[in-house]
Amino acid sequence: MRQSSLVVIANRLPLDDSAAPDGACEWRRSPGGLASALHAILEQTPATWVGWGGGVGPAPALPDIGSLRLRPVPLTEDELRGYYEGFANSTLWPLYHDAVQQPTFDRGWWETYRTVNQRFAEAAAEVAEPGAAVWVQDYHLQLVPGMLRELRPDVMIGFFMHVPFPPPELYMQLPRRVELLRGMLGADLVGFQREQAAHNVAQLAVKLLGAEVAGDTITVDGRTVHTGAFPVSIDVTEMRALAARPDVVTQAEQLRDSLGRPKRVLLSVDRLDYTKGIEHRLTAYRELLRDGHVKVRDTVLVQVAVPSRERVESYRELKDRIEAEVGRINGEFGRVGEPAIHYLNQPFSRSQLAALYRTADVMVVTPLRDGMNLVAKEFVAAREDGAGALVLSEFTGAAAELAQAFLVNPHDVDGLKDTLLQAMETDPADLRARMSAMRQHLADHDILAWARAYLSALDHTGRLAESLP
Repeated sequence: MRQSSLVVIANRLPLDDSAAPDGACEWRRSPGGLASALHAILEQTPATWVGWGGGVGPAPALPDIGSLRLRPVPLTEDELRGYYEGFANSTLWPLYHDAVQQPTFDRGWWETYRTVNQRFAEAAAEVAEPGAAVWVQDYHLQLVPGMLRELRPDVMIGFFMHVPFPPPELYMQLPRRVELLRGMLGADLVGFQREQAAHNVAQLAVKLLGAEVAGDTITVDGRTVHTGAFPVSIDVTEMRALAARPDVVTQAEQLRDSLGRPKRVLLSVDRLDYTKGIEHRLTAYRELLRDGHVKVRDTVLVQVAVPSRERVESYRELKDRIEAEVGRINGEFGRVGEPAIHYLNQPFSRSQLAALYRTADVMVVTPLRDGMNLVAKEFVAAREDGAGALVLSEFTGAAAELAQAFLVNPHDVDGLKDTLLQAMETDPADLRARMSAMRQHLADHDILAWARAYLSALDHTGRLAESLP
């Protein structure tokens, strides 16, 4: 395997589950998401991506994607259950999202998580050039920075946490809290979406590791670790161009026709996950219908729920609850040919998403907790017409940047109802002013600006940032 000066390590390789007709590999692009975020950076920058290919058994041989080399990491069926479905997504994920769902602590999962993290670290050590920069992504691989430092003390190691990092009183519930924290602090730079997360880690480093903290530096085990907030963004240019494509414009018009050309279209696009606030949103919408504030002929809600973690029991139960509630609402308030809610539990292409964004009058993004939420940013970038309203949860990282959105506490159903009505009834001139301010912020803070800021902080020389397109 050839070596690279930039290595990205993430749980998944950025691959579509099906190859292109000519057998070539293609980028895997879900709504928002890590692969979408890094697409613009790695499309033209020589690098190696270390990750799991999505299947079980031996790792397949994979061709390059442009200048990006792929280094697949194999997982067995037992490892998939223990590392990914277990410790990562049934222990860390709920805990890091404010324990919206009770985390499960299983000792066997921890051992598997540690074994798999070691395998990722060894794969990265193999493909990294001397002095390379290695960029580890997210909570699945929190032990990798420390493990990689043991194997390759010559490389620069960055770690970025895409999800929220919890306050100390929640983190302290973790049985393996010291090992996880020490593993993450094996990096030279630990980045988060928000400053509060960096502050939480600093407090824990003092409490659990006896570290010394000064500003954005943590001194632990004789090393200095830098921390900071680097809010992730999107490829604004790509989304603008996509939304302006004639076929997408036509598709948006056809969508409006298919929906019966209502006065108002409300849209939500989420992974099917209990952190996304879908059930709270449906409750609020049902009550607006019940009280006569929203009428089916005038208004329709389109809820896209992209399938996610379908083998995890809590996700299957959530899917059943949501589908039952949608059926209840449509049964009670819908008419023949006019459902109150169009519910779509399926993946969508980038162009289909852009058409949906163009169609929406109100984009409803109301997670109970979210590290950033790139769907909110994609909606803003797609609105070349300057129209549309964004209803946005206060508990997303995006809320700190998109202050002109209609911010809401999604736990407060009455407040959510009032905010939805406000967004639907606000004067179009006010909406255009809000959208213009948000679009300008995104233009100045796109995905390349995020990568430049992070990589400049990692290597202090600007060399890595200069390699970006």
